[in-house]
Amino acid sequence: MPSRDLTEFRKEIGYRFRDLKLLKQALTHTSYCNEHGLSKTDSNERMEFFGDAILEMATSKYLYATYPELMEGALSKMRASIVSEKPLARAARRIHLGDYLLLGRGTELEGGRDSDNILSDAFEAVLCALYLDGGSRASNRLIETQVLTPLSEDDYIEDFKTILQEYVQARAGELNYEFISEAGPDNAKTFVYQVLVNGEILGHGSGKSKKEAQTLAAREAWLRLMHAAEKERQK
Repeated sequence: MPSRDLTEFRKEIGYRFRDLKLLKQALTHTSYCNEHGLSKTDSNERMEFFGDAILEMATSKYLYATYPELMEGALSKMRASIVSEKPLARAARRIHLGDYLLLGRGTELEGGRDSDNILSDAFEAVLCALYLDGGSRASNRLIETQVLTPLSEDDYIEDFKTILQEYVQARAGELNYEFISEAGPDNAKTFVYQVLVNGEILGHGSGKSKKEAQTLAAREAWLRLMHAAEKERQK
């Protein structure tokens, strides 16, 4: 059984369900159904399917509006990253979703309440429950506050490095990050890096950590490469 009353979950997500049964199903794992003689359709698997589509639509709309300079390939990579297991599990943990899951005993003993796979699936199921109970406005609010808004603070930004690396490697190129400087007190340092592709400086980044500086440099380099590729296509 969940360690907290399901009605408390409404406070976590800032939404009061009219039909609490929808929320309960969204938090019901297949293992719970198996141990309690329930049908598999009583689990959150079908809701996960619908929630995934809701999440993809909202994320696509966000990326399309936020990055008008990016083409389909880049947008698809970014969307795939945002709606993948780890970032969704992080979003689920922010709202303490694991505390409310209905799990089978075996799954619980195996650490199911903190499983990335179970948490990410349940998060999508909750999106479905919100949509069915309150429409797109309800589901989009949770997506915006727990998935899209934290992007700049999350590991998601790392994907600019991944995308750039894959792009350069696919063309047998060379990619390097060079440290430029650091400034400020120990508890508030600012780091500056530049990124070189085949020896050419394509991006600079300044951040509160070396990782953030490098990934912002990668973002600038990626956008430059995309602009250059688009100009070539238009010739």
